[in-house]
Amino acid sequence: MQHAVGSPLPPPHQPGHGPATSWSPAAHHPGPPNAGAHQGSVPVPPPPPAPGYPAPPPGPASATAPPAPETTGHVPLPPGGPVAMPMAPPAATVPDPAGTTLAVLLIGPAGAGKTSVAKYWADHRRVPTAHISLDDVREWVRSGFADPQSGWNDNSEAQYRLARRTCGFAARNFLANGISCILDDAVFPDRPVVGLGGWKRHVGPGLLPVVLLPGLDVVLERNAERSGNRRLSDEEVARIHGRMAGWYGSGLPIIDNSQLDVPETARVLDEVLARSIASPPQW
Repeated sequence: MQHAVGSPLPPPHQPGHGPATSWSPAAHHPGPPNAGAHQGSVPVPPPPPAPGYPAPPPGPASATAPPAPETTGHVPLPPGGPVAMPMAPPAATVPDPAGTTLAVLLIGPAGAGKTSVAKYWADHRRVPTAHISLDDVREWVRSGFADPQSGWNDNSEAQYRLARRTCGFAARNFLANGISCILDDAVFPDRPVVGLGGWKRHVGPGLLPVVLLPGLDVVLERNAERSGNRRLSDEEVARIHGRMAGWYGSGLPIIDNSQLDVPETARVLDEVLARSIASPPQW
């Protein structure tokens, strides 16, 4: 049994004594010296109140003060639902994506700068914004991680789908509580199984996809600066980049950031999102 901090401990159970529930703290504090043998039968009056303080109200000797209210407690959160399409502002006004709660999907090959741009964009917004990286979520799996570099198989696809669903669940909950989200993923236009359909299903129709597609020489240079399992072979980078070219003609906005640094790319991203809010892409 645990007892409140600061309270006197109950006496040990001894033969001839009643159960511990009948123990009273008053019985273990000595009364006046002349209490004598009547200490256990005659109640000891409480000491007089200090000058300037009111006397406590009368009540049973065993009554305890109510517990102090907790300083923190359960904070109800709105449940996450499918993200709706952002409302287009009146034609007379220019959309301001920096002050609008949005869900953005940044698409691009390895080395396109998706993560760097997404982090910078999220850091410099006027409204609360979260960055959700699918690669980071995939790597939550430590033992048994199915690395796509070892070959795309059923395990790697299953872990990819699980990570995408986890990202979508997180995005919906952030958006439901007024926090924008930017997600990044290397979505292939020729892979409907692992494509935009899954993101739309897990996040909602209001997700705004934008493709980041610099030149091949740029992604090769950026990939060479990577380490660990994030670094791919030049052949793999070239193959992925070639497949990403299929986004041209898809109707999705594409940013060629070959000659743009991260802050400039984030500024162009805001311009693209302003157009997407005014006229959402069909995908």
